[in-house]
Amino acid sequence: MSTNQIQTSRALTHGQVPTALSIAGSDPSGGAGIQADLKTFSALGVYGMCAITALTAQNTRGVTGVHVPPAAFLRDQLDALAADVRIDAIKIGMLADAEVVTVVSDWLDEFLAARTGFDAVVLDPVMVATSGDRLLDEAAVAAVRELVPRASIITPNLPEAAVLLDAGPATSIDEMRSQATGLVAAGARRVLLKGGHRTEDRAATDVLADGSAVHEITGRHVDTEHTHGTGCTLSSALAALRPQRAGWLETVQDAKAWLTGALEAADVLQVGHGHGPVHHFHELWAREDKTQR
Repeated sequence: MSTNQIQTSRALTHGQVPTALSIAGSDPSGGAGIQADLKTFSALGVYGMCAITALTAQNTRGVTGVHVPPAAFLRDQLDALAADVRIDAIKIGMLADAEVVTVVSDWLDEFLAARTGFDAVVLDPVMVATSGDRLLDEAAVAAVRELVPRASIITPNLPEAAVLLDAGPATSIDEMRSQATGLVAAGARRVLLKGGHRTEDRAATDVLADGSAVHEITGRHVDTEHTHGTGCTLSSALAALRPQRAGWLETVQDAKAWLTGALEAADVLQVGHGHGPVHHFHELWAREDKTQR
């Protein structure tokens, strides 16, 4: 049985389709941001919603522009959703600037105060581009540090963890374990430190840490240039699967396995002339292809 079939059956058993909200920026090329999040939610049997923090002009070759709407309008989006729709999980991605981070923090405080025990807030601290360029100024980074303890789990890559800790990027599994536990000590409830920047690691190892244990989560290394939106996709997969899994370790393991499949199928899409997107619907399209034969 596929990952998608497993989680769909669980959702139906409980009588409700899970819902998830993405608070993130827009990618018009469809491979990252809220577009990737909504595709991931749908692929994993979850009804997706979004509140847009920023508009970008980008494609598979890079970002050429960013427009940040008034932060007050982001609050309007969030309030409208919370007043009407059940929200089972929240994924937070690109937050653009300190004012946006503050709006999200304030709204999240109110949301969590009314939802005792809510344990499905995924924060992807988007702060460093693949090129290594910083995407947030110091004021915004400081605001993100304040947001970290509100999340159930944060999902930094190696450069982002380094920024949060004001340290150099980890270069080994031991250093990854140390930085993941360091982030927990600094206030994060859980950390999934992504090791994708360690290209020499053929086991594709991530490190999951909380206050009591550290786990190394390994997967197949996928040789593909089409990795656009990988971080967005993993964090949204965590949000989609958490309401359907017993705990965070199982959630992380299943999300990583699903993402590995999306990477392995990415080459067939042939979208754009740069780093193309992962294949969010690799399981669904594969099943449809089999039924048509």
